[in-house]
Amino acid sequence: MPLSSSSTVHVIGAGVAGLSTAVRLIEAGARVMVHEAAGQAGGRCRSFFDDVLGAEIDNGNHLLLSGNRSAMRYLATLGAERELLQMPTAAIPFVDLVTGERWTVRPNSGLLPWWIFAASRRTAGSRAAHYLAAIRLAWARDATVAALFDQQMPTYARFWEPLAVAVLNTAAAEGAARLLWPVMMETLGRGEAAARPCIARDGLSKAFVDPALKWLAARGAEIRFNDRLRAIRIEAGRAAGLSFADGEIELAPDDRVVLAVTPPVAAALLPGLVVPDDFRPIVNLHYKLAAPAQLPGGLPLVGLVGGTAQWLFVRGNILSVTISAGEREVDEPAETLIEKVWRDIAKALALANAPAPPCRVVKEKRATFAQTPAQVAKRPRCDAGPSHLALAGDWTDTGLPATIEGAIRSGEIAVKNLLSAAA
Repeated sequence: MPLSSSSTVHVIGAGVAGLSTAVRLIEAGARVMVHEAAGQAGGRCRSFFDDVLGAEIDNGNHLLLSGNRSAMRYLATLGAERELLQMPTAAIPFVDLVTGERWTVRPNSGLLPWWIFAASRRTAGSRAAHYLAAIRLAWARDATVAALFDQQMPTYARFWEPLAVAVLNTAAAEGAARLLWPVMMETLGRGEAAARPCIARDGLSKAFVDPALKWLAARGAEIRFNDRLRAIRIEAGRAAGLSFADGEIELAPDDRVVLAVTPPVAAALLPGLVVPDDFRPIVNLHYKLAAPAQLPGGLPLVGLVGGTAQWLFVRGNILSVTISAGEREVDEPAETLIEKVWRDIAKALALANAPAPPCRVVKEKRATFAQTPAQVAKRPRCDAGPSHLALAGDWTDTGLPATIEGAIRSGEIAVKNLLSAAA
């Protein structure tokens, strides 16, 4: 049952979770008003022009897989599928910066994962049994990733640990193993077609943000920037009013609110709401080369093992690296990081003693909540607030890690909740 055409749903926050929510609300027939505290949309998923590099860069690098169904559905709705560059096959190259070994993980088509029995398709030095241990993830409960796998086997350092750090943005020794299971089931577990790497062709904003703003505006949604919500008035157990800097909005009985903000903001607006309260940083470095670069194998990405960063991406003449769970690196001086990470890149690309080119370091100190078992237990359901209000965000209880896919999925869940409550 659609929401009443006379009702207005106020979406607080224009990050990816808020934009996903607004898009699905419009589809459901609701009138939508989006309130964003900042002067631009996208939150932690956006692009900006950097004066140092003289180029458009992303505030963080994001790798998706073709099996991320919510992200793919979101882009398809917006007509923005071409803004995501999908690899023609599920081939993910890696290089061990310590030994110099290179390999490419290549899942096969179909649901039966016979690729793990082919040495040419799996991690160097691994055996099939190392991958079969993944079934333990299905019953992980409160276990950490490190506790589930033999840390002495080559596959741990070259596959499971890098996967955990990249997906959870939390060290494998403390990362919640159970969050890896749905990722495996929705991507690698569905075969090659669901495991193809995808990156934004021309930047995160052009893929996930700008098309959404255009789509929403064309369908009558009102989007207000620099419009910070200061308080929510609760009466008789329901959201009854919203207080902004320029005044208060009285909520009609049919109106609804979706709070798509960060955990600390949500907790401040809804006293008593339990949310994750520990966070982990991500550090990204963007290097500008004199000419367009090409990575070994011709793909625009390569996984780095044994170095500081986990992923190396190339877009034209911009080389970007991601350091997930970078608690140590986030406090290092930018100059130190630039030189240290460039040494890893030079090894990966066989650039010998080439000096580091111009670089921009982007540090997100609270990129995601710490995805430990204790913090995962604090994730609230989307309906954890008062009546007439839903929560959205990658930190809510989506069952997925805190990723772009999780953020977009949270918007879908929030809208489904509002629709079922209105039925």
